[in-house]
Amino acid sequence: MQIRVYYEDTDTGGVVYHSNYLNFCERARSEVFYERGLTPILENGHFVARRVTGDFFSSAKLGDLLEIKSELIAMKAASFVLKQFIYKEDVKIFELEIVLAYITFEGKVQKIDIKTKELLQSIFNQLKL
Repeated sequence: MQIRVYYEDTDTGGVVYHSNYLNFCERARSEVFYERGLTPILENGHFVARRVTGDFFSSAKLGDLLEIKSELIAMKAASFVLKQFIYKEDVKIFELEIVLAYITFEGKVQKIDIKTKELLQSIFNQLKL
């Protein structure tokens, strides 16, 4: 998925503010559902971030066109692990590893049902680097 850096994404110097890299990755995760006529809120629940680890390699600036790529790393009983990469002109500038836990609408952790696991695997395996 491509994202253009707008003024609202930057600090006063035109450099992308650090937390916006997380927002860009979130948009890319959501967009894979929307592209398939779905939403990230599924029939039996939805996913929330349990752990996030990010590495910054270089900065993006106002006007840059960024490419966000995602790779499914692991599927667990009640969560899955994704790596996401942000590139600027084929140079990796940010890497994120996120654990997303599956919860009920009441906020309780639940096992990921087979149908949802298959959906996630089909979506994110197609996006592999």
